[in-house]
Amino acid sequence: MTIEQKIQELREELRQHNHNYYVLDNATISDYEFDMKLKELEKLEEENPQFFDANSPTQRVGGDITKNFETIVHKNRMYSLDNSYSKEDLLDWEKRIQKILGTTDIEYTCELKYDGASINLTYENGAFLRAVTRGDGFQGDEVTTNIRTIKSIPLVPNGDFVSDFEMRGEIILPIEGFNKMNEERVANGEEPYRNPRNTASGSLKLQDSGEVAKRPLDCLLYQVVTNERKYASHYESLEAARSVGFKVPKTIELKKSIEEVLAFVNEWDEKRHDLPYETDGVVIKVNSFQQQDELGYTSKAPRWAIAYKFKAEQVSTVLNEITYQVGRTGAITPVANLEPVHLAGTVVKRASLHNADQIEKLDIRLGDTVFVEKGGEIIPKIIKVDLTKRSNDSQPTVYATDCPECDTELIRTEGDAKHYCPNEFGCAPQITGRIQHFISRKAMDIDGLGGETVDLLRKEGLIQNYADLYELKVDQVIPLERMAEKSAQNMINGIEKSKEIPFEKVLYALGIRFVGETVAKKLAKHFKSIDNLMAADFETLVAVDEIGDRIAQSIIDFSNDLGNIQLVDRLKSYGVQLEISAESLEGQTDKLAGKVFVVSGVFHQMSRNELKKAIEDNGGKVSSSISKKTGYVVAGDNMGPSKLEKAQNLEIPIISEQDFIDMIN
Repeated sequence: MTIEQKIQELREELRQHNHNYYVLDNATISDYEFDMKLKELEKLEEENPQFFDANSPTQRVGGDITKNFETIVHKNRMYSLDNSYSKEDLLDWEKRIQKILGTTDIEYTCELKYDGASINLTYENGAFLRAVTRGDGFQGDEVTTNIRTIKSIPLVPNGDFVSDFEMRGEIILPIEGFNKMNEERVANGEEPYRNPRNTASGSLKLQDSGEVAKRPLDCLLYQVVTNERKYASHYESLEAARSVGFKVPKTIELKKSIEEVLAFVNEWDEKRHDLPYETDGVVIKVNSFQQQDELGYTSKAPRWAIAYKFKAEQVSTVLNEITYQVGRTGAITPVANLEPVHLAGTVVKRASLHNADQIEKLDIRLGDTVFVEKGGEIIPKIIKVDLTKRSNDSQPTVYATDCPECDTELIRTEGDAKHYCPNEFGCAPQITGRIQHFISRKAMDIDGLGGETVDLLRKEGLIQNYADLYELKVDQVIPLERMAEKSAQNMINGIEKSKEIPFEKVLYALGIRFVGETVAKKLAKHFKSIDNLMAADFETLVAVDEIGDRIAQSIIDFSNDLGNIQLVDRLKSYGVQLEISAESLEGQTDKLAGKVFVVSGVFHQMSRNELKKAIEDNGGKVSSSISKKTGYVVAGDNMGPSKLEKAQNLEIPIISEQDFIDMIN
């Protein structure tokens, strides 16, 4: 046997032992024997560096230092999930997807919703390449070095699987390991960690991977993402992933109806407390990949999946004070300041009261004993007041009339859920909030500049709006607290680089009320430049797909404000992208303008997403359901029979994939 063969044999043997111990929970050799084999492999690799392999078991021990975690754009967006809290919510979801699919023949998978930190693992040519946190769903931080230390994640799948793929999962800290870590911290005189979820998430961003390796982190996997059409369903792909070494929990089950789904939910609502890790609900998915493709996505979540949240833990405490927060748009949010209380692993001191209507509905008053729960077990909210404990001299709450920051009289227009401070350019939280929104990841994504620094720059009089950022100089920034020459230069470089950000993101960054990411994309695509948008009248705006009266009026109000006009003019003068670039217009036409398409079935020359993009790039609109407004149905193999029947009944043209390609060429 050659040295190379011996090294390879040891690697394979150690990978199998890792899998037996960390995934199957069935050790086949002692820790001592494992360590001896690992040391033998380390020695051989050290003596023969020409056989180095980044995915060798010896590379899991950690020790590398990561000073800065690089931001990586996800190849496939990591969507959020819509939440449900009742049988009625699930029945409504089922009706919606049955209507789109045109059938009641739908199989579901049920899997526990793990409470940890979401991760995306990329494998190329059958080997682990990188790990990226969820981030904002569009991009996250690369934490590859730290993830390599988690023994339950196979660096090379052991068997026949797809070649290039992503594995989605949750990094968790099992309760037993979490408790042991806290026992050690208390013994060392250190503060114990608050809860497993936050500790797992924080572990991924530790700079020393050697420290990460000491923590008993685990990874539970729940989705395979690949362009290879090897598996027909979600369940089949996960079973295959488990067979080649991935830790896919065995609690996943197939169900035929919502009644069966609810039985699963009720069973695990009781049994979840016996699990070795925390879970806060059940994720229900349409099992068939073909049906998932048919259902597609909203702007925020897949239509083919929903999370059922277990009933949240509740505690009672006392309301000490109501304060008011001012958001970047001037919206006022009342906040309940509570007597500190332990809830779902954290100490809760504050809870949102949403608006004046909520305060009136709850009839909440100072000194009341209130019941608090975590909405979705994340954000604390007050559920009700314990009226039996209210004092006789209690007085109804009078909602604030003036802004708590600038004393401007608050306004509330008809149809608005909240009161607003109209002092847009003179109210400090609005000024800071708009700039923080402008620099955020989904907007201008300015490296080296965070929320605290923005507030400091404003307080020092260096900026009063987001256009001022582009006039900052390094020597102005260096004297600021906690700012050195290198960090000051990084900030200025980040601001300069933001001039390359495409128009649709700049439009979102401007912070026009009601113009979120999706609306900004539609407006940018339709109007092509900020000048065209700001010159548009009400009728022109509402004629754009999905732009309603409220959004249109907000754009007009923004466009008519002298301060905003001056800000936009300044951004233009600095070179910020305020029109669609020639490159992004390449391949875009108006050939399909005004036409609505429904895409159904399995395609061979283009993926379903490529088809939809081609429709939109040529001015058409994609709809998920067939109606009288549908212009064409692009039909692939295995098109849903009910969709076919509906299209025929409405006499809508049904075209093939090739017909469509011919149409746009």
